[in-house]
Amino acid sequence: MKFLFILLVAIGSLNATISMGQQSQSSFTQLYNDVAYLSHDSLEGREIGTKGELIAARYIANRFEEIGLDPLNNQGSYFQEFSRKVKSHPHDTAEGIEISGRNVIGILQHGKEGTILIGAHYDHLGWGGKGSGSLSTDHAIHNGADDNASGIAGLLYLAEYFKQNKTEHNIIFVAFTGEEKGLLGSNFFANNTLSAIGETSFMINMDMIGRLDEERRLAVYGIGTSPFFMPTLESIAEPQFKLAVDSSGMGPSDHTSFYLQDIPVLHFFTGQHEQYHKPEDDLEYINFEGLYDVSQFISKLILTLDKENDLPFQKTNDSNKQNEKRTFNVTLGVIPDYLFDGVGLKIDGVKEKRSAALSGIEKGDILLELGTFTITSIYDYMEALGYYHPGDTVSAKIERKGEIIPMEITFVD
Repeated sequence: MKFLFILLVAIGSLNATISMGQQSQSSFTQLYNDVAYLSHDSLEGREIGTKGELIAARYIANRFEEIGLDPLNNQGSYFQEFSRKVKSHPHDTAEGIEISGRNVIGILQHGKEGTILIGAHYDHLGWGGKGSGSLSTDHAIHNGADDNASGIAGLLYLAEYFKQNKTEHNIIFVAFTGEEKGLLGSNFFANNTLSAIGETSFMINMDMIGRLDEERRLAVYGIGTSPFFMPTLESIAEPQFKLAVDSSGMGPSDHTSFYLQDIPVLHFFTGQHEQYHKPEDDLEYINFEGLYDVSQFISKLILTLDKENDLPFQKTNDSNKQNEKRTFNVTLGVIPDYLFDGVGLKIDGVKEKRSAALSGIEKGDILLELGTFTITSIYDYMEALGYYHPGDTVSAKIERKGEIIPMEITFVD
């Protein structure tokens, strides 16, 4: 409570500079407070099974209660607890380590037959280790302000919005845990709870929506999972966003668990960045005006889709391609620009002392060829990584500021 009071005082001057109505100011302030609390050092990175995860879960449950959401099935608790054995390595023959966590679930029950599911994961990497993008050997708190305190802030914004704006569907809000360990929470919910909540019309997932860039690029994945999605997006399209759409319902976030249950899904994402999975993913980098605008946009989309009684589901053509189990023998050590809609793989960041950096590849370059592979998209790139081995030297072509540059790349890992 003391921490929240300090935050409210600290951002008083910030609110004064934002030209928006009183209600909008209040929402903006709450978005800030939610991200600030969840990404504070005291939660130690919210890793599943830790005290920090429990503190975060209690905070979200308290916010659900404050907003006026009911616990699922009126059981008196917003928590859905589960345990799962997780292997330290996919080829480990041991049974694995048992991890316990809790999803946080709230519902707006309108007595309807159909349900809309809105989700975001609240766990992160704790003190780093496996999954961290940091090159430092010293462990440090990974606060995950964008990944995914921003998504939870959006979830809470939507809960408040739809508490005031009644829909033709029931709405269930779920803060998932265990996403960073392999979609554990969403998988548990999808396999143990969906059958008890009636017909699910569609699922909205928000994962990393706090870094809207100057071009205001917003990625929307899963548009091919229902024929209604693209026309609806076009009908409410706003010039303030440059939408980058992808048809597939598969991807490395919680919407995948529901796509596999034949539910139409949409995943919102404002793009990769150099602080991804690093200790530097902190509050100072969040674009709160962008987070507010994205949350508003999603609310308009949901209101429009809410008018449809039966949203048809369809499989996406590239789902098998995305779901292939790939083993990468090498990496370049780059951060792809997932919002790039041109030909090739655009590089959004280059990691020090890795293959790309040692070969002279720079941020902003577009990879067009890698060895014998023509790179038209990230899928070609991933296929190439499975073909080569450490020590291999291959030819490559990149585009830099309109110029095609040939080079050689030696894979160092």
